[in-house]
Amino acid sequence: MKPAHQQEGSRRARQVDHPAIPYVNRLLRRVEGSISLGQGTVSYPPPEDALKKSLMCMEQPNEHKYGRIRGLGLLVHRLEKKLKRANGVTLDRQKIYVTAGANMAFNTLLMAIADPGDEIILINPCYFNHKMSIEMNGCRAALVDSDEDCRPDIGAISKAISKKTRAVVSISPNNPSGRVYSKEALTAINKLCAKHGIYHISDEAYEDFVYEERSHFSPGSLSGAGQHTLSLFSFSKSYGMASWRVGYMVIPDKLRAAVEKIQDTILICAPVISQHLAAECLLHYADYPKRNMAAIKKNRSLFLARLSQLELIKQPLVSEGAFYIYANVKKRVDDYRLITQLIKQHKVGLIPGSAFNSVDTHLRISFGALSEQDADLGLRRLLEGLRQLLSS
Repeated sequence: MKPAHQQEGSRRARQVDHPAIPYVNRLLRRVEGSISLGQGTVSYPPPEDALKKSLMCMEQPNEHKYGRIRGLGLLVHRLEKKLKRANGVTLDRQKIYVTAGANMAFNTLLMAIADPGDEIILINPCYFNHKMSIEMNGCRAALVDSDEDCRPDIGAISKAISKKTRAVVSISPNNPSGRVYSKEALTAINKLCAKHGIYHISDEAYEDFVYEERSHFSPGSLSGAGQHTLSLFSFSKSYGMASWRVGYMVIPDKLRAAVEKIQDTILICAPVISQHLAAECLLHYADYPKRNMAAIKKNRSLFLARLSQLELIKQPLVSEGAFYIYANVKKRVDDYRLITQLIKQHKVGLIPGSAFNSVDTHLRISFGALSEQDADLGLRRLLEGLRQLLSS
């Protein structure tokens, strides 16, 4: 008989909840013909020509060896130009590090700035992978509720800062709420962090997905923000590169040694072929995300129009950015049970709000990866399912 710890894994793993997306995906795979409104991806692939050129790069023998810890020199150079052009971030005593996606960047930064027992402030509804990473590293996620419209409550964040606080995390455009935080709110968070000598971790993975008159703002562009702002970006969403696992972070020089120790130990370098693809995308396809927005915007309009007519959901619905609608169901129910019933009985899946630490019954509805046909069919199944399951 093996000891209990060998059977169950470490305490740090046991104390973390199972992620919702794999659970939902397992159920969906068992139901033939089901449609997912859960996974946060886009429907389009990377640019075809960029794919071809990145494959050609791998014909060179040296490209099959380990790459630089910081990232491919050509990619880092193009990222510097992109940050200045698109984000207003001019590097001054800061460095870019290419990572295997924004989630790995977050975990690396967490290990670099915090010790077990330290606290990281997350804004509810929070991204579950951030919370899981914090807990797995022996830290505490200090959860601060946003206001009733899913906007940051600056006063509440200020009150939550303690001697153990090492950072405040913001996600804008937001996952799961679809809210785009205002420049004023992000500036207030950034200045609050500077005042208390802590870091502002700004997750900007959805920077290219904003709607109507709204615009994305990068806190790292603020004057004097470079030494306490840790900015995270990703190619997964904007360039349809989710499986290629490439993202990047902007950090102050003072964290360089710590980050390099961690990156070299866990990753060594992001996949070189992925970096070549990312570099090609930046050089020739800067407008690629915008060129693919028409279908996503059409899905968004369809979902907002039909869901706004469903009296079982609180109005108005928010979808300012990313590709989510975070629907607040009026009836308090077990959201995991509701999701399971929607999949098994109505062949449509989405993510329960409790995965994002929501208090009320929320459902995260994703419309970014759907064809026009699947968007219409999936939405009809969802509306029919909610009427049947919540009206009793």
